[in-house]
Amino acid sequence: MVADSATYVGRFAPSPTGPLHKGSLVAALASWLDARAHGGQWLLRIEDVDAPRCSKAAADTILHQLEALGLHWDGELTWQSLRTGLYRAALDRLIADDFAYACACSRRDLEDQPLSLDGTRRYPGTCRDRFDVKPRAWRFRVPAGDLTFDDQLCGPVSIDVARDVGDFVLWRADGCCAYQLAVVVDDADQGVTDVVRGTDLLTSTPRQMLLQRALRMAQPRYAHVPLVLDAHGEKLSKQTLAKPLDPRDAVSDLVEALRFLNHAPPPEAIAAGRDALLAWGIAHWRLSACTRAPATTTT
Repeated sequence: MVADSATYVGRFAPSPTGPLHKGSLVAALASWLDARAHGGQWLLRIEDVDAPRCSKAAADTILHQLEALGLHWDGELTWQSLRTGLYRAALDRLIADDFAYACACSRRDLEDQPLSLDGTRRYPGTCRDRFDVKPRAWRFRVPAGDLTFDDQLCGPVSIDVARDVGDFVLWRADGCCAYQLAVVVDDADQGVTDVVRGTDLLTSTPRQMLLQRALRMAQPRYAHVPLVLDAHGEKLSKQTLAKPLDPRDAVSDLVEALRFLNHAPPPEAIAAGRDALLAWGIAHWRLSACTRAPATTTT
């Protein structure tokens, strides 16, 4: 079931494990501009479900950075840490419908398995057909075969989740809901119709679609924008010590992000200041142009 084109609800969902950097700005700006150009809503969700890695200080920094950039959101701010009941209810539905099963395996048990698409160990199905398992975690029972979808920027994408990832975790051994389940529940609950994000999450999309089908939830449209790379050709990230955005550099950072997305503003729009620059971006926005965004590096 594809979202109704008559309405548009987008979202940006950062994890508060550190401040935003130029790479996360590209994803946020593309999502914001696409929503505003469609006359739609743009929601902000703080993905703090992974409590050990998240902090309130980082979340506050992200909010301050977005406000300085002029990327204002609609409605109330959503915190994943306050939505555990929704995630647990979805897990219970999956268990009841035999889409989820208990897993007793530890990371050590899987350390000899090949790496999956996202760098985790591919799950070999050890506990899939066992009924005597005391659950450390819960996994999704992935069906065999390719899942194919049309990404608005990347075109047709086909991934065999069973072969390339295996039965993925829904509920972790530490008691936290896993990312894939939380994001699907949140998108459905918030009525998200369009997800614009970086290509680092492209391989997550088939897993999320499998969950949407199992939970009988609507499927958003997806568009994955190119990633900003560092001088070594690696994705800008907190792990690679990407420099945080400085609120004092809002205009220059927005200009750089627009140019990366192949939307080069004229000098008069830049000189007019932040709000005029964003207004220019909305008026000239073409999502399709982002496929030709240069794979340039930045600092």
